[in-house]
Amino acid sequence: MINEKTADFQTIESAESAQKLSGAAYVVSRLAYFPERPGVYRMLNKDGKVLYVGKAKSLRRRLENYAHPERTCRRIQRMISEIERIEIIETTTESEAFLLENDLIKRLKPYYNILLKDDKTFPHILITTKDEWPQMLKHRGSRTRKGEYFGPFASAAAVNETLAVLQKAFLLRSCSDNVFYHRTRPCLLHQIKRCCAPCAGKISSEDYRALVEEACAFMHNKSTKVQSELALKMEQASEEMRYEEAAVLRDRIRALNQIQTQSADLDGIADCDVIGIYTDKEESCIQVFFYRGSRSCGNYAVFPTQTAGQTDGEILEAFIGQFYMTHSLPKEILLSHELPRQEVVAQAFSTKAGVTVKLSDKTRGNRKRLVDRSVMNAKEALLRKRLENSARSELLDQLRDLLNVKAPIRRIETYDNSHIQGTSAVGAMVVATPDGFDKKSYRKFNISWDTFTPGDDFGMMREVLTRRFKRGLAENNLPDVIFIDGGEIQLRVALDVLKELNVPDVIAVGVAKGVDRNAGKETLHFADRPPLNLEFDNPLLHYIQRLRDEAHRFAIGTHRIKRRNDTLVSALDEIKGIGAKRKKALLQHFGSVRAIKAVNVEEIAKVEGISPTLAQQIFDALK
Repeated sequence: MINEKTADFQTIESAESAQKLSGAAYVVSRLAYFPERPGVYRMLNKDGKVLYVGKAKSLRRRLENYAHPERTCRRIQRMISEIERIEIIETTTESEAFLLENDLIKRLKPYYNILLKDDKTFPHILITTKDEWPQMLKHRGSRTRKGEYFGPFASAAAVNETLAVLQKAFLLRSCSDNVFYHRTRPCLLHQIKRCCAPCAGKISSEDYRALVEEACAFMHNKSTKVQSELALKMEQASEEMRYEEAAVLRDRIRALNQIQTQSADLDGIADCDVIGIYTDKEESCIQVFFYRGSRSCGNYAVFPTQTAGQTDGEILEAFIGQFYMTHSLPKEILLSHELPRQEVVAQAFSTKAGVTVKLSDKTRGNRKRLVDRSVMNAKEALLRKRLENSARSELLDQLRDLLNVKAPIRRIETYDNSHIQGTSAVGAMVVATPDGFDKKSYRKFNISWDTFTPGDDFGMMREVLTRRFKRGLAENNLPDVIFIDGGEIQLRVALDVLKELNVPDVIAVGVAKGVDRNAGKETLHFADRPPLNLEFDNPLLHYIQRLRDEAHRFAIGTHRIKRRNDTLVSALDEIKGIGAKRKKALLQHFGSVRAIKAVNVEEIAKVEGISPTLAQQIFDALK
């Protein structure tokens, strides 16, 4: 498959290039130079910024449409007026162009393309079948570990719920290798019948491997066979008066029945995604339902942008093209609307997945019920989003009145710091917009004490704000309002930083905790007026509290991660000859410094990269 890293765009030039044409005139002047072959094109403005990325079965015929702006919607008309250059890549087939187009859209994020607002990764369940004692765990990210992956699941909650049932049904370990290989007694999970305790030798390797195979078979939609085998084993154990073993098998069957009850409406449907769209007043919501192994893995709502003037089918085609660039493809995708080039998309997905991927918009029976459910959920999600946006809009209007701001408030930043007696100090910034919290814009700041006294909260705030606004000025990315967690002194620090850096038109507000730190008694501090206490039941106060609490949550979480990482700087760092690579090898092998202290020199020397001489040095140093 062609991608931008292996193929260069061709810039189409002509004899009129010296005339510096732009817009539709530029397109007309170059039409004769475009080939009548499949390919991908991108439009650029005078600054070289990509405006739009598209694909075509015939590049010349497709681009001819841009020579007649009056035939297009307003969004495309605006885009055409900004065109200064067109670049193309020719491809062998239209399906190849489809894949390349969506790869470019995801990475370049052109303003005039239909875009996804976020690009989250979905968790999976991983069974490490290649390990000696396989582990069952939640996994998110790249598939670097060897084993069987099941999913995706729409949320961590959906994974956790499924894992809890699978632990009851198959009793596989979920602990890390470091914990597993250094335990001698069963843990609590064994006591509550969610693990068979292989760490303590409570099960043989052959019997444990049988549990792993049963779990994989169940996740591969062979639950009926697994349940019948368990029922046969339970009956045999009962006849032989092995009642405790029979009771364990009974509990496992009940756990499997729990999942089977949840999937009663998926008869005949194994692995598929169901995608429905609902559009109203040029706003759209897309609902994706994941079904794997005849079980529901949750659903996910998406609100694409730049959809004005597009049909539901066109929006769906743009969405699934970008969505499946980074997510695994099922064998079947059910759609609420027909795609404009559905056969091309199906062929492209089949090429990408290496197996036939079926796209269907004409459904009946159970499949139609699932599609109808996805559309209904999309409609409800869009209505909820509108209500939430309306409520936020009212609150932002109230905030404008409070701050005497004329222009709409588009970006609010809230700052907080966290440390313990000066250690593991971090600063945190959270961002709120009219659409809610913008978590992709959150920032953390690691604090060093080189220029001020450890534990100096005011110095920390000064450093965080100085670093933030220096970069904001350079990137022309400034907020309208900032909230500082603190009182008059913290606000004064913020105002000094804004003045020193000549930051224009940013309003700073201090949010001091109430008497006895009670919520609802916060005091707001301003630069140009006396402090203010809003009424306890004022919705604007509740909104400011949510902003402050989110900043506090993010700061505390960031601090805990940093503190945990800092504790890994252990006694090993003080030993000559131990660098990051050897330290990592030792900790992965033994699990902790305490475990290394408990072994002899010969055991330490077994670690890769540790010579007998260095092992003796480590032993002596830790002793």
